[in-house]
Amino acid sequence: MKIPRIVIAAAGSGQGKTSIATGLLAALHGRGLTVSGHKVGPDYIDPGYHGLAAGRPGRNLDPWLVGEERIRPLFLHGATTPTPADFAVIEGVMGLFDGAVGHGSFASTAHVASLLQAPVVLVVDGAAVSRSAAALVHGFATFDPSVRLGGVILNRVGSDRHEEILIDAMAEVGVPVLGVVRRQERLVTPSRHLGLIPAAERATEAVETVAALGEVVGNGLNLDALVQLASTAPDLTDDRGLIGDEREQSASGFPGRRPVIAVAGGAAFTFGYAETVELLTHAGADVTRFDPVHDARLPAGTAGLVIGGGFPEVYSRSLSENVELRTDVRRLAQIGAPIAAECAGLLYLSRSLDDNPMVGAIDADAVMGPRLTLGYREAVALTDSVLAVAGTRVRGHEFHRTVCRPRSGPQPAWQWQGQPPEGFVAGNLHASYLHLHWAGLPGAARRFVDASMAVQATVHDSTAPSPLVDM
Repeated sequence: MKIPRIVIAAAGSGQGKTSIATGLLAALHGRGLTVSGHKVGPDYIDPGYHGLAAGRPGRNLDPWLVGEERIRPLFLHGATTPTPADFAVIEGVMGLFDGAVGHGSFASTAHVASLLQAPVVLVVDGAAVSRSAAALVHGFATFDPSVRLGGVILNRVGSDRHEEILIDAMAEVGVPVLGVVRRQERLVTPSRHLGLIPAAERATEAVETVAALGEVVGNGLNLDALVQLASTAPDLTDDRGLIGDEREQSASGFPGRRPVIAVAGGAAFTFGYAETVELLTHAGADVTRFDPVHDARLPAGTAGLVIGGGFPEVYSRSLSENVELRTDVRRLAQIGAPIAAECAGLLYLSRSLDDNPMVGAIDADAVMGPRLTLGYREAVALTDSVLAVAGTRVRGHEFHRTVCRPRSGPQPAWQWQGQPPEGFVAGNLHASYLHLHWAGLPGAARRFVDASMAVQATVHDSTAPSPLVDM
């Protein structure tokens, strides 16, 4: 399949990858092209900006979370859903060759670029460098023969003279300059304790930022040259079907309607992968969204609940004040409906968050901590759950600045090297700090939907205005 594509990379973090990638998507979308945004690594926030720019969900490509064999099918799935893209942008993570710690270049931007046979465009931060930038680019161009450097974009250039020096330096090493972007302080995206503020929280302001990025990047980059470079990427084949080997049909073993699975959203719960909803749908569920901050009740007929990551600590008072919904969620847990909660979801299900009462489905309390916990994890399931049987090995990541006390319940969810057991399993409830990509956990969606179908078949009346009103 022919999907023109490029990778936007840099020498390190904070050098403008997200701004350039988002602006490029917006500029090409503004030209009438169908574009698709992808992010290397587990980051939830950057794909939100990609989605605003492209008009379709941003996607993640992380060999650590899903296995390198699923990167190509996941890319092709994302780049062709709902329609094939004319141009795909893959934004890198950290520096081009920075992979999972202790695993060389595995899960690095270079690794993904090689798996997708995509040319790389290196963003060069010119804020405090001139001719020396050529030495850096020369090193990146020659370090790994499997990576094809197609050109550079000079970012944060200060003046006409500075631009001239940098362009002359690139000519010395024979690397094309595909664009120049001047310093633009007005385009700085606000951040807080976990990085950039998600686009979903900034609403109108985020839309305006993306539009401005599209204008600046569109004016500064040679869009025709970038489109031409992307078209040199070879055709990709996909023999694995939708989302790797996770093609799900319909839940089996329980007659009747498709179970309703509610997925938390809104400003407090912005972290999630688009494929989670798609896998649940293909496994036989009707998936619907709800906002724990504003919605008074769960969606009618809810038989399962997925609560992903986000920033409940920022909205803890509002979440606490929504007593009616908290009561709905607690009752859903009490009747044994499957609930999968990650990080923010774990905090929401706890007794309290920063002394604000939460759902109380878990005997734990959470508070903001002194430091950020961040990193990839190799974990093993300690307890049978709606996601996996005991002994299942998974790869995930942590990303939080909160602390949950205790760390685990009587039936822990996971354990990973050097740490005590973590998370909570209680019947069909599974809550943990560990973020997973369900495409990397084959069978999880089917397992969760079948458990939801069992609940729907035994206790739910879909004609009721709420799944718990008459309980």
